[in-house]
Amino acid sequence: MSKVVAIMSMSLDGYVADPEGGVGEVFDWYDGSGDVEVHTGGSDAMTFRVSEPSAEHLRGLTSELGAMLTGRRTFDAAGGWGGNHAWGPAFVLTHHVPAGWPRPDSNVHFVTDGIESAVNRAKAAAAEKSVGVHGADTIQQCLNAGLLEEIHVDLAAVLLGSGFRLFDHLTRTPTTLDNPTVIAGVGVTHLRYPVRKA
Repeated sequence: MSKVVAIMSMSLDGYVADPEGGVGEVFDWYDGSGDVEVHTGGSDAMTFRVSEPSAEHLRGLTSELGAMLTGRRTFDAAGGWGGNHAWGPAFVLTHHVPAGWPRPDSNVHFVTDGIESAVNRAKAAAAEKSVGVHGADTIQQCLNAGLLEEIHVDLAAVLLGSGFRLFDHLTRTPTTLDNPTVIAGVGVTHLRYPVRKA
């Protein structure tokens, strides 16, 4: 059965981006925290250079994924991943489909009828694999709807002080998490929390 799993890098003080939307500081660990190369697929293929523990974490995480769910801001910031998300078909939650989309031979799809529909479509595409959820607002919507089953946070060794928080605007609190799996990388700590069902 497909699980719905949040995946985000975050500063130690809880921010996923600075006040201008920049994410460099929370993603620095992806490039230069080690000498192990991890390659992504998709049309915007990238190579990460991370420590061995981070590489093992990334390989394990991405092998579990069958689809991605994300918000429009993440889609725009990523340039639409060149039309093909590296970690499976991507479902973008949005109010309006952007001009020029959908595109032929693209694995990027748009959902305009709400978070439950987006999760259902992503789960169907993922089959037995997990759905990764990216983007603070989309993760918050999944938490508020009781649809999230795990939270993966890559806790970057930086304090931003201000910006966009990962866990703002929660309505289903307190949300209890089970004990985490913890992997110490270089410049990052990988935390994986199961979300306890109410």
